[in-house]
Amino acid sequence: MSSSSISHRANGLVEIAPSYKGILSDVWGVVHNGQSVYQSSVDALAAYREQGGRVVLITNSPRPNEGVRQQLKELGVRDDSYDDIATSGDVTRVLISKADGPVFHLGPDRDLPLFDGLDVELCDGADAQTIVCTGLIDDEKETPQDYTHILSAYVRRGVPFICANPDLVVERGDRLIWCAGALARLYEQLGGVTRVAGKPHKPIYELAFEKLQAVAGGELQKSDAIAIGDGMPTDVAGAQSNGYDLLYISAGIHSGEYGDPDVPDETKLFEFLDKNGAKPNFWMPRLSWEGP
Repeated sequence: MSSSSISHRANGLVEIAPSYKGILSDVWGVVHNGQSVYQSSVDALAAYREQGGRVVLITNSPRPNEGVRQQLKELGVRDDSYDDIATSGDVTRVLISKADGPVFHLGPDRDLPLFDGLDVELCDGADAQTIVCTGLIDDEKETPQDYTHILSAYVRRGVPFICANPDLVVERGDRLIWCAGALARLYEQLGGVTRVAGKPHKPIYELAFEKLQAVAGGELQKSDAIAIGDGMPTDVAGAQSNGYDLLYISAGIHSGEYGDPDVPDETKLFEFLDKNGAKPNFWMPRLSWEGP
């Protein structure tokens, strides 16, 4: 489907579905908010699959595929709403496997499965030749600025920084929580070198499209697929730079820019999109099969 310079408000996924054979859908901000599932989103993706479409979830979670699958199950996301998952953790493992060691893991212990099965020596930081960041150690209380001193020391030593989750922030309930991408941004501002494979970068889109082709059981073109997401620097930039049509979910992390999440001020919304160079083909406040 060809791109348009004017985004069209879609009255549900049902309006778009006939034009696409596959969906690459963001997870956090579209399917759930870290605490609660968005039931209308799950129902919409399931309905799309019932009509023969295929869905691959594409997420900047630093967890490998199985860890995200388990998390989705715990949140109540039904298996019938997607076919497969491509995670930032999956593609970051390739970067880790090629990195110089020993490696310092910067992030919470819950993300340690990222290293399972890899021939990597983890260290406490003093001898690190590479940093792998999955997030802030305590993202409930800390901010990126709390890490300025420790990151500055690594920058002076020339230690590369692998970012396993390029998101700057995500929703957790009704709050925004800092992610590893914010620390990667700070590291670059301090003069350090970062390596990133998740959204908006090419490796995760290549993996997701390979998975989409596999579950579709035949050859697909990029024009057969549409990406769905809510984040400007990740979902929107990734879809546009990798050649996919885009359905923008406006009630996500940027909703404060243009009013009520469910009833956005369209003038402010389009000003925001234009300011960010975003040209989604379609938009809707929240993903649903039929309109509100």
